[in-house]
Amino acid sequence: MSTQQPHLPGFEEIRRRRRRRKGMYLLPSLFTSVNIAAGFYAIVQAMQGTASSVWHFDNAAKAIGFAILFDGLDGRIARMTNTTSDFGRELDSLADVITFGVAPALLAWAWGFSLLPDAATLWAKTRLVQVGMIAAFLFLIAGASRLARFNVQVNPQPSNPGRPGKKYFVGMPIPAGAGVIAATVHFSNGEPLEVWWWSAIWAAMTFALAFLMVSTWRFYSFKDIDLSRRHRIRTITLIAGLIAAIRFFSQYVLFFIALTYMLSGVLLRLRWIFRRHPSAPPPAAYTEAQQLQ
Repeated sequence: MSTQQPHLPGFEEIRRRRRRRKGMYLLPSLFTSVNIAAGFYAIVQAMQGTASSVWHFDNAAKAIGFAILFDGLDGRIARMTNTTSDFGRELDSLADVITFGVAPALLAWAWGFSLLPDAATLWAKTRLVQVGMIAAFLFLIAGASRLARFNVQVNPQPSNPGRPGKKYFVGMPIPAGAGVIAATVHFSNGEPLEVWWWSAIWAAMTFALAFLMVSTWRFYSFKDIDLSRRHRIRTITLIAGLIAAIRFFSQYVLFFIALTYMLSGVLLRLRWIFRRHPSAPPPAAYTEAQQLQ
């Protein structure tokens, strides 16, 4: 009697599909790994920046900009290929802390405060450097807190919810906060701040970014844009024009985009405050005579 098992039709094909499926799960993590590599490169470049080698600051800003691109791709690829996983989400969060938390915080301090000239009083320079360290740390801790809140909240409610079904983030996402810092540094070609009042403004801006990240104000998420469906020629032309503008005028275009996105949440919040209708007055209490009727 033969003990040979019957041949299963399509068994090898099933095995090939399983191996291909496992390989697809590695694709989003590969983009996340590139994200981490860009963050590490930005940290190294920010540490090497000096008054005579300002290109290191610009290189750090560019690395953060490329990391933002890869960060947007890994999530979309995972959703398009249906390969989302708990491991991928945790790895993405850790990558964001490094690339969009530590790297821009270090860049913001090194570019905006550490190279102030000694022309001003030593006391004022020391205090500004200390304020800059506090602002950079608050940016980092606010970004990490923003990521933690995003991971644990199932249905976060913003202060200004807007129309039902609208796709938005609750609080400014940490890649956008890092993008504002990187775009500002890139706008200056990496030239560090050397005037004390510019450093004071930079500290206030860093504090504002930290606040926006932990706020409950809404920011557009762009998640309702479906890249898998066909788009009109006007949309394709607009995207191509934007890519060309970034290619040839990256300093101005990226700076404008970063500031516009940051101010969009502020403007939406102000619009909601001014257009909010006052709540209806509570019903008048019945008098004793009315209650007896």
